[in-house]
This record gives sequence, structure tokens and C-alpha cells, in this order.
Amino acid sequence: MARRITIFGATGSIGENTVDLLTRQGGADAYDVVALSGGRNVARLAEQARALRADLAVTAYPDCYDDLKAALAGSGVEAAAGAGALAEAADRPADWIMSAIVGAAGLVPGMRALKHGTTLALANKESLVTAGPLLLATAEAHGARILPVDSEHSAIFQALVGEEIEAVERIIVTASGGAFRDWPIEALKNATPEQASSHPNWAMGQRITVDSASMFNKALELIETKEYFGIDPSRIEAVVHPESLIHALVGFRDGAIMAHVGPPDMRHAIGYALNWPARRDLPVARLDLAQIGQLNFRPACENRWPALRLAREVMQAGGLSGAAFNAAKEAALDAFLARRIGFTQMAEVVEGVLGQLSGDSLLTNSPDSLEKVLETDHLAREAAAEIVRGLER
Repeated sequence: MARRITIFGATGSIGENTVDLLTRQGGADAYDVVALSGGRNVARLAEQARALRADLAVTAYPDCYDDLKAALAGSGVEAAAGAGALAEAADRPADWIMSAIVGAAGLVPGMRALKHGTTLALANKESLVTAGPLLLATAEAHGARILPVDSEHSAIFQALVGEEIEAVERIIVTASGGAFRDWPIEALKNATPEQASSHPNWAMGQRITVDSASMFNKALELIETKEYFGIDPSRIEAVVHPESLIHALVGFRDGAIMAHVGPPDMRHAIGYALNWPARRDLPVARLDLAQIGQLNFRPACENRWPALRLAREVMQAGGLSGAAFNAAKEAALDAFLARRIGFTQMAEVVEGVLGQLSGDSLLTNSPDSLEKVLETDHLAREAAAEIVRGLER
């Protein structure tokens, strides 16, 4: 029986790379593709669904339904649209599901999938940031497995194979530094969305590329590390590594450090999760260490990147702080891309939301239900919108 596969976020960078690997490994002849989801690029979604002979294709946007249905006419692929359709797709039996929807929108389908005992390849870092304890408890209760797909967390996961977590002394997450790593700090306030959207090493979507420039992406990854691996925040570090060849390092109590080294190609982390626990040939570059010559590291300065300081505060606070942090970050990013606030004001918005919501003890509640997480998400977005309006005046 062919392995059943679903990809949420198929038309994004992670999804495209997942489709590429499936195609290279036999495509529809080797896998039973249950469902694919995407956004407004329905032409590409339909093309993928036809090529992989998927049972179902879902666009997140109801107003795109007619276009998707037309693009799939005669293919035998069912078309659907909206949040309800995404949830229904997650309920369809699958052996392996890629969760690559960007933002908090990926939480509900991922949670639904775990309740069916599936293996969830998690590229949606916001799920662990907003609801880590709930997500992990759901997986355990239903015999499901979560495999990390972020390059950093896949690297940590691989470095820990055969090791006891109690022997870990520190985890070091690397960061490229993003588009502005060499800019004078005083110039950052004038950075434009176009400038922030160009990554020096990775080919990613616009939102995650801007998050890389602001280090909010790395801030989310620090929180994700704490939630997934159960490591005390004091043992989690970040360091700037401009070459993006070392994806993470794990230090042990005997002083040894295990580093995961590889090219900046997401197909490695995706392929590792897809083929786990085996390893298969992957179409990624093989490093020539002599040609590389040297690897460089810099401190991850929290004055330059206040998102890192805020992440530490969130990890220490726990509770629903992660849900508020992520929602405020998404709202601030929307405002920056719309040119309503400046680049450095994104951190001001997030810090303001955390301060405002922590005042009434809301954030100290445990994220033990989806309703609590979604309520906090809603309140944080409302608070962020108010702060953005104040900064505009």
C-alpha cells in the first residue's frame, strides 16, 4: 500500500520543495497524495494536484474556489476552499502530513491531523510557539509523532540521535543575520519592505524573509527549541553565522559539541523528515570544505535585534505569552509591509502588546486548549492594531 501524503502550504517555498522531493521519489506512482492546500496561487496548486494525482486540492481563500475548480476541471481532483475545508482535509487519513502553512493559520489543521495519530512534519513553527504544550500533549495522547522541519530544529533533532536529553548542556541555534546584518544599526529604522525582502543565503517567501531580517524568525525558533526539546531557556543560545552552513549545534555536559553542517537547502530537512528514520539520496549540494575555507560567527546582539530579547522574556514567562508574541509579530509585520510603521517599530508593537496583555494576568494561563490560544491570538491582534494606529499618528 502506497504511503498516504498530505501537504498543507504546497505552493509556498517549503511546500514546493516537498513536492519536488515527492516527484523525484516516484511522485504519484510511489505515493498516494491525499490532499494539497495553498493560497491564492490556484494555478500552481492545480498544477501540483494534477501532477501528483491528489484526491483533494484546497485553497485557503473562498473567493478563489471557482478559479481552482475550473483549473481542475476534468482531472478528477476535488476542489474545496476555506478554513472548514482545510480542517476537513486534515481529518482525511494520511500517514505523513507536511504542515507548512505560514503563521497561526497552520495550528488548527496540524492539531486536527495529530488527533488521527499521523506523523506531522512541522515547518509551521508558530504551532509550537503558540501552543507547544497542547500540541505535544495531543501527539502523545493519540500516538502521533511530530518531526521538526525547520533547518535548525531538524539539525538539533539529528544531533540528538542516540543521545540522552539529560546530557545536553546547551543548544546553539545559528542565524544568518538576514538582509541587514552588515547595516549600521542607526540605518535600520529607514529600511524598506523591498530591502528587507532579499535574503543573502536562503530562497524563501517574503514574510519569512522579512522575519529573518528583523530576527523575529530566530526569536520564534528559540521559543520553538524550548517547547519541542524541553530545554531550559538559559541553555538556549543564538549566534550569527553568515555562511548558513552550520544549522545548529548541541553541546553536551562533557564539553563536546555536535554541529550539523550542510548547504542552505531546505530539501535536506524536508527529506530527512519525509524518509525518517531512514536516509535516502537527496538532490542537495555536497560541501567542499577546502573551497569554503572558513566559517564565521558573530554575537547575536539584542540591541540590534530586540526580537531576541523579547523571545527570552516569552520563554521565561511561559503560559500564553507565545501566542500573544506570535500574533503581535504577525500584525506588526502586516503593518510594516503596508508601510504603516517602520522596520524597527515592529519590535515596539510586539513589546507593547506583551506589556499590555500581561497587565491583566491573561498570559499566565496555560495554553491547554485551542480556544484559549485562539482567544489570546485575537486579543493580541486587537492590541497590536491599536498600537499601530498610535504609531501612525
